[in-house]
Amino acid sequence: MLVLNPALVLNPAQSFRRAGTPGCAGRSGIFAAMSRTALDYGDAWFEPDEFDEVRRRLPIAYVNAVPVRVGPDGQLEKVGLLLRSMDDGSLGRELVSGRIRYHETVRSALLRHVENDLGPMALPQVPVSPQPFTVAEYFPTRGAAALHDPRQHAIALCYILPVGGECTPRQDALSLDWLSPAEVMSDGIREEMRHGQDRVLAQALAHLGELP
Repeated sequence: MLVLNPALVLNPAQSFRRAGTPGCAGRSGIFAAMSRTALDYGDAWFEPDEFDEVRRRLPIAYVNAVPVRVGPDGQLEKVGLLLRSMDDGSLGRELVSGRIRYHETVRSALLRHVENDLGPMALPQVPVSPQPFTVAEYFPTRGAAALHDPRQHAIALCYILPVGGECTPRQDALSLDWLSPAEVMSDGIREEMRHGQDRVLAQALAHLGELP
């Protein structure tokens, strides 16, 4: 008869903390078992209060994606920006972005967030070797860096993603607007960009040689 050790019957976050404690007896076996459990739970692995605590103590890995439309010759034609309703009731524009999950590749994270924000028929073209054009650093303290996220210290790998399919904004996005390089760098649009992401956008256009 199999008897379970009550000390191991925990929620996934608790199990990970115990299994990952240095010097814990049987660490490798328990860690492997608990890692598999963590994968099954996905985003629910941490409770909200636990994740808030992690955010206060550690940088969080993100991806930022600049959706673009290109012509038959590969020339940049349009840049896609999401319009969202912000917590303070104002409207703001953002790039496609989101966290990289535990045990998730960067490629998978990019595809997941593009589908979440632009719909399943966006058909993004992720490079064979996904090298970011820049790394963005968001700090919770305003003025500490050009990019500001009051929730956390975040490090984002930034990509330019051509999309060839039909895009339908989802979740809390109100619209997806396709703008020319000159339009996205206009004062009006840059003022609407949140978290300082107009700087990431400018770097993307400079990388493509399309900065107005």
